Amino acid sequence: MRTPFAAGLLLALWVTMALLAPHLPLHPERIALASILGGPEVGAWLGYDDLGRPVLDRLLVGARTSCWVAAGVVGVSLVAGTLLGSLGAYLGGCWDRALVMLLDVFMAFPGILLAIALAGLLGPGIGNLVIALSLVGWVGFARLARAQVLSVKQREHVQAAVALGSPRPYILRRHLLPLIAAPLVVEATFAMAAVIVAEAGLSFLGLGVQPPTASWGSMIRDGVRYLLVAPHLVLAPGVALFLVVLSINLLGDRLRDRLDVRGARA
Repeated sequence: MRTPFAAGLLLALWVTMALLAPHLPLHPERIALASILGGPEVGAWLGYDDLGRPVLDRLLVGARTSCWVAAGVVGVSLVAGTLLGSLGAYLGGCWDRALVMLLDVFMAFPGILLAIALAGLLGPGIGNLVIALSLVGWVGFARLARAQVLSVKQREHVQAAVALGSPRPYILRRHLLPLIAAPLVVEATFAMAAVIVAEAGLSFLGLGVQPPTASWGSMIRDGVRYLLVAPHLVLAPGVALFLVVLSINLLGDRLRDRLDVRGARA
């Protein structure tokens, strides 16, 4: 089985779990005191956690949490970053200088530390987590969109549209955004993997998804205390997180190679 196909199959399974989790007969909050820290068995294929809750059910619900957080953050970051970066590069002058200064301010702080600070300031919760990660994630899209627009706005067809008196929004939508869409899509793919890791990290620190809602990061945090006696509490969400992020990165590499016109010609 080829690696891109296997990665795509795993991601399709992840998205399917996220979409079907509310409609499946799952009981992620059901407590069974007799099964606390129990190992895998029939009906609970990944065992039970420290409260006697089925790990598999919580893993599936955690897949939904990570999927929706990643989609929300990447969607907001992509739209905001592309809009700001494209406008700054196309308008130029003071607008571009203001954008560069704003990007420099955000890039002066490590991304994950800034996300931790924002999440702590806004408070825990899924909504605040999406806001905190979006305030950090738009920077990469803005830098990429600005660089791409600066490289294509002097092309002949763009200059012809300007000479014909086409309005600026039309030029951006019709002549510039289609040319810069490919690298932005690749950037969004890698950003989704980074957001999944960031969401798990913030939930691990207690700044993200709050109990009793299941999250892969909070599952790992709760299982660390019982690592020696019940390693499945950490292995299950850890392996799921590793496989999903690895699959997204592999597909991102594949997509980048397919969309690279210069590489394809070579």
